[in-house]
Formats: sequence, C-alpha cells, structure tokens
Amino acid sequence: MERLFAPWRLSYVSGSSDEKKTTPLGVKGCIFCDKPDEGEEADPTNLIVLRGATCFVILNAFPYNNGHLMVVPYRHISTPAEMTPDEAAEIMQTAAQMTTVLGDVYHPDGYNMGINVGSAAGAGIAAHLHLHVVPRWNGDTNFMPVVGEIKVLPESLAQTYERLRLALSRL
Repeated sequence: MERLFAPWRLSYVSGSSDEKKTTPLGVKGCIFCDKPDEGEEADPTNLIVLRGATCFVILNAFPYNNGHLMVVPYRHISTPAEMTPDEAAEIMQTAAQMTTVLGDVYHPDGYNMGINVGSAAGAGIAAHLHLHVVPRWNGDTNFMPVVGEIKVLPESLAQTYERLRLALSRL
C-alpha cells in the first residue's frame, strides 16, 4: 500500500476534544479574530495574503485544492445578515479580486465560492463568518478523494502564499 504523508494535519487530528471545540487548529479563542492581530500587512506565518478595510484574505490551512482561500470580515459575526453594507461589498469585491489573482497564478477552469452558515451547514468555524474561494479544474476529482478519501495537493501552503503575494504585488 502506498502512503501519502500530510504532517500539517497532525495538530488537528490528534488534538484533544477541548481543543477541537475551539478551532480546527486547536487555537483557543477565534482564529479569525486572533490571526490578523498577530502579524504584519503581509503575514506568511499566519497565512494572511491580503488585508482590506473591513476584511482580509487567509489561506485555508486544510485546503481542498491548491489556492483555497477564505475572505473573512475582521468583525466577529456569524451570519451574512450581520454584515454591514460596507463589509458585504468589500467581501464580494475582494473575492472577485482573488479569483482574478488565482486565475493568473493557477489557471483554474472554475471556482467554488461559498459561505457555510452554522456547523450543520458544514462550517468548521461557525462562530466567525468566512467566504471560501476554491479553484477547480476539469477532472480534479479523481479516484483518490472518491475511493481513497484523501486529497493530494502538489504544493505547500508556503508556496501558495508566495505565489499569491507575488501576483498581488503586480496589481
């Protein structure tokens, strides 16, 4: 049997049940509130690719595909109804901008974009609203995720971060 190693997932799958009640990364508090306060404008440690006035862009630490990112309001809200008009506009404008950047970097055939509201809808961090942007390619679902229940990603998060920052610097 062939083995696929994904050591970055260890902190999630081996965390205590108390840690898992907080965030998938075992961080106490809200990762989407805490991470923007920890770093600089461009923040490879916290995977923050872009900062705006009301929202920021962060790479998903457990991506479905390379380039999977999230657009997150700074304000701790859990539903779209709680967004101000400025937040709603900037989140959508930023998501649109990031599809352009992802297109330049990865040349996907399409995107999945969505907000999971509440844990019943699949939100891993239900307490803080976030919009997923996932690049997709024709044929990117193959036997590995379907039969093997595993996704193979050819690029590290650090490489994804650097590629997106470089593309953003050209805008």
